[in-house]
Amino acid sequence: MLRWFFLVCAAIALAVSASAATIRLYLKDGTYQLAREYEVQSDRVHYFSTERGEWEDIPLELVDIKKTEAEAKQREDELKSEVKAQDEEDKAERAARKEAASVPTEAGAYYVNGTTLQPIKVAEAKVVNNKRRQVLKVLSPLPMVTGKSTLELDALHAPLVIAKPDPEFYIRLSEDERFGIIKMSEHQGHRVAEKITLVPVTNEVIEEPELVPVYRKQTADGVYKIWPQKPLEPGEYAVVEYTETKINMQIWDFAISGSARH
Repeated sequence: MLRWFFLVCAAIALAVSASAATIRLYLKDGTYQLAREYEVQSDRVHYFSTERGEWEDIPLELVDIKKTEAEAKQREDELKSEVKAQDEEDKAERAARKEAASVPTEAGAYYVNGTTLQPIKVAEAKVVNNKRRQVLKVLSPLPMVTGKSTLELDALHAPLVIAKPDPEFYIRLSEDERFGIIKMSEHQGHRVAEKITLVPVTNEVIEEPELVPVYRKQTADGVYKIWPQKPLEPGEYAVVEYTETKINMQIWDFAISGSARH
């Protein structure tokens, strides 16, 4: 409501400024007079000179009325365009605030499905190496063995299939963590969220998720809207929350179908 009040005030201010704006009253010799307003009266132009602060008259035959009116019309159109743009921006911001307010209080990822937010079930991930598979507990780092491993999901395809290549999501963080969208690969009938390397001696953990470039917009404390910078190719993806070097990635998986339109 307050925003709308400011918009109305801005429109009024623009209208007032337009009416009080300095007008260039062009003459046919290429010069011009600065006027607050003017009126064509029979064979002369009656105008208020902003330079001298008084009303004056000039023969109509000396004035380039078409050029004067064209510039005034252009300025009026620009002012109308500014008001329209402001109005559209205000509507978009109101819609965004309404949508953001609908994000559930539970931490998680939510797909913007038309006018509704569709919760995405968190997927169970496993750290896989040559010897065993370990179930990843939410935000609980796992012990690792030296060497290379992968963070995998058992099923080959996500249950959520999206037909458009530019999906939007909201994520409410459980903690102050990194987040984004990753593209997953396939390994022996499983989906790979990231490759992991544990460096011998130093025990340094190197994680290699295939992050998709995304736009991020914070809409509330711990709540963000994210969407890909470029249309996604058909394949398996996920919204993720994680801490680097901790192997604690939370995964909300989805797929872009082969019929997705670019």
